[in-house]
Amino acid sequence: MAGPSRDVLLAAVTGAQGLKGEVKVKTFTSEPEALARYRGLHTADGRHFTVTAARATKPDEAVLAFAEVTDRSHAESLKGTELYVPRSSLPATVEDEFYHADLIGLRAEDVEDRVLGVVKAIHNYGASDVIEIAQPGGDTMLLAFTKETVPRIEIDKGRIVVAPPRDDEAEREHGVE
Repeated sequence: MAGPSRDVLLAAVTGAQGLKGEVKVKTFTSEPEALARYRGLHTADGRHFTVTAARATKPDEAVLAFAEVTDRSHAESLKGTELYVPRSSLPATVEDEFYHADLIGLRAEDVEDRVLGVVKAIHNYGASDVIEIAQPGGDTMLLAFTKETVPRIEIDKGRIVVAPPRDDEAEREHGVE
């Protein structure tokens, strides 16, 4: 089940910047400069990095300096590295607000409380968020992550309620109106 102990992805290293070991990152924060507030970032394999400086370069990009990285060669070796913080490091949410990481692992049920699967991921391919649900048997379901498709999020109950859009064409073919 999801919960506050889950790590949250804040940035991914896209390359080196300059000769002194700074890295360029794609950020997943509302403001790229917010990365500096967390100071300590870590990787999935347990490496830790201390942010000593951060500056925004674009709306979703920043340049970071780490205490542990002092030359371009080391910075280049970090390309592709994902940087996380513990969920408990993030600000508390208010009602009807959540972090995507809070949803991963929740049961996905339909409006009649039938289990459809488990939330596997939230993706954004450019247009809007898409929720991925791992179904029993191994298939996955991808749905637009909208209020219409996911009308209720009940983190405290360990579930989301999903109302998949009707496939009117398929229903007409089978005589359902």
